[in-house]
Amino acid sequence: MSRDRNSNDKPKKVRISKISNSGSSRPAPSRARAPKPENSEKKAPKEPKAPREPRLMSQSEAKSYEKTFDRPASRKPAGKRTGKSFDKSAKFVKGGGSSRPTKLFKNYERPQDDGEKTRSYVQKRRLEKLSKEVPKETIRLNKYIANSGICSRREADELITQGLVEVNGKVVTEMGYQVQKTDRVIFDGQGITPEKPVYVLLNKPKGYISTTKDEKARKTVMDLVANASPYRVFPVGRLDRSTTGVILLTNDGHMTKKLTHPSFNMKKIYHVTLDRKLDRADLNAIAEGIRLEEGVAEVDSISYIEGKPKNEVGIEIHIGWNRVVRRIFQRLGYEVEALDRVMFAGLTKKNIKRGHWRILTELEVNNLKMM
Repeated sequence: MSRDRNSNDKPKKVRISKISNSGSSRPAPSRARAPKPENSEKKAPKEPKAPREPRLMSQSEAKSYEKTFDRPASRKPAGKRTGKSFDKSAKFVKGGGSSRPTKLFKNYERPQDDGEKTRSYVQKRRLEKLSKEVPKETIRLNKYIANSGICSRREADELITQGLVEVNGKVVTEMGYQVQKTDRVIFDGQGITPEKPVYVLLNKPKGYISTTKDEKARKTVMDLVANASPYRVFPVGRLDRSTTGVILLTNDGHMTKKLTHPSFNMKKIYHVTLDRKLDRADLNAIAEGIRLEEGVAEVDSISYIEGKPKNEVGIEIHIGWNRVVRRIFQRLGYEVEALDRVMFAGLTKKNIKRGHWRILTELEVNNLKMM
């Protein structure tokens, strides 16, 4: 019998074995897509599939579905926890669907016990803050020093820790120390005040003394600067009653000490008018130094004033002895008819009429601090 007789009617399927690229000697043929023709006809739309019949889930499938998507398997009233999900809006909105009545936070009633345990954390903090508050009559020591114009608060803390500040005669090194208005604070041996520093430049006229008070009820420079500052100011140095010219008044005690102490050598220039002409020999003798009771009065410079008669001279000096300029000329037999200070510590009386004053600019104050 032939093979055709024994074969079935159906054609046999040809098996194709899969060969890996690593084990095969010949590379697998690459399937390259043929380029589509440009004028290819559009395919007809596919027919819609028939709707799939619904199938009921088993109990195990429902539990796995619930865990996967984190949602409740059945609907429950809003506001109650169901697994990991719950309705947050029902907590804050009245009538949010919850079975129990919801309360807003503002309507929460605190227990009426008087003990500390029943008080809230915020109320405790408020009570602690009120108990630590200091009356307005006191001020922190570093702020006290900073307000006096000496330095900043941070620098004042360093001065306090170094023991350079005294309060009522005792050295204070405690940070945050409170000072009362009646306390006396001393820094570097000089009393200070917690007031904003004020610097007033006055062109002093004749007939006024440079003190704050006078027992004989004479006129003082304080009468001329009464409206210059709301704070009490003091004259830096002194000019006698018949001497005119520039004088500085301030409430900055540290600056006052700096400008008046001999170690700083603050220069002053005077315009001197004598009763007669000054000889050249006497002028040279003054330039070399005149011996007085305190010692040799050294003069920085002296010269005749250009365009003026020989009885008018200009003298620059840094020593601060009492009436030193007048005594220098009196030593040589001259009488000083008029003495006018035209410059003090770099400050001049330019544009200031006799008897008038002005407030120093910020640049002038900085220049004084840098001296």
